[in-house]
Parts: sequence; C-alpha cells; structure tokens
Amino acid sequence: MLIPELFYQVDCMTFTVECPTCSKAIVWCEAEEFRPFCSERCRLIDLGEWATGSYSIPGPPGDDKETEPKETDD
Repeated sequence: MLIPELFYQVDCMTFTVECPTCSKAIVWCEAEEFRPFCSERCRLIDLGEWATGSYSIPGPPGDDKETEPKETDD
C-alpha cells in the first residue's frame, strides 16, 4: 500500500541555476521562495524591466485597433 503523503513530499533537486538578474547560483528547490531569482530584489528588478518595456517578446508589430474596445450593435 502506498502512503499518499509520499506523493506530496518534494525534495530539493540536486542542480543549481543562475539567477536571471545577477547570475548568482541558486539551488532549484520548491523551498526557494523567489526562484528562479535569488532574492526579492532581483525579482523586482526583472519585473521593472518588463514594466518599462526593456524586455519584450518578439513578434510582428501590433495593430492599434486590437487594443481599442470593439463597438457592439446592442
């Protein structure tokens, strides 16, 4: 018989990743609160880069009409 708790037990994996902001090595583990970042500071720096438009996802230019509300004939 299997004990259900075993399915929910998560141990830290045995590899490390680099923080995308500062390149500090961190253990990839569910216990790491800010993963993949090493700290809240690095997480907020990354968020700020997205918010200011420094980071973007490549693709075709958007059409301004897509952002305008659609008119309905109600």
